[in-house]
Amino acid sequence: MTALASIPDPSPSPRSRDARSVHRSVHEAGHTDVYTDGHSDGHSDDEGPPARLEDDELYMRFALAEAHEAAREDEVPIGAIIVGPGPDFEVIARAHNTPRGACDPTAHAEILAIRAATGRSGYQRLDGCTLYTTVEPCFMCAGALVHARLHRVVFGTRDPKFGGTVSLGTVLATEGLNHRVLQTEGVLAEEARTLLRGFFRAKRK
Repeated sequence: MTALASIPDPSPSPRSRDARSVHRSVHEAGHTDVYTDGHSDGHSDDEGPPARLEDDELYMRFALAEAHEAAREDEVPIGAIIVGPGPDFEVIARAHNTPRGACDPTAHAEILAIRAATGRSGYQRLDGCTLYTTVEPCFMCAGALVHARLHRVVFGTRDPKFGGTVSLGTVLATEGLNHRVLQTEGVLAEEARTLLRGFFRAKRK
């Protein structure tokens, strides 16, 4: 995989500086508050990268680039990336929905990103990692986040028909779980929502 710093930002902005130095400066400054736009569940059992809104937006743009790739392949436009723990906070996996092309109903962006990340590491757990996905995870993907022991999930827009972490269920906050995945929602939500609506609007024509 390639470090985030060497991948061209699909939507350059003044904030799009080297993500590794961004997170390193946050860590050294001691900022540990997790940004949340409306919802954050539980506590995490491991230590992942501290979070700021500008950093989450930077990473989410790469998930959005994956979502656009899904749309080009006539798949529901959802993309995901996984950022590894320090010191470099490297993007260790990126994926997008491929259920239609793969004839696999489990080929959701989050599942494929988890598979890619664990395949790279050779270990089934992703301690200290953060997954960014453009849309709220479904029940299947939410369960996979817990099994993979991810530190945090960040998503863009809610999914009122399939969402398993806020909209239709709160899998990540289920009592009795032996691991808590932190959750942040609403990062670049309008961009993710617009992409989804445009895709389905075109399908209805």
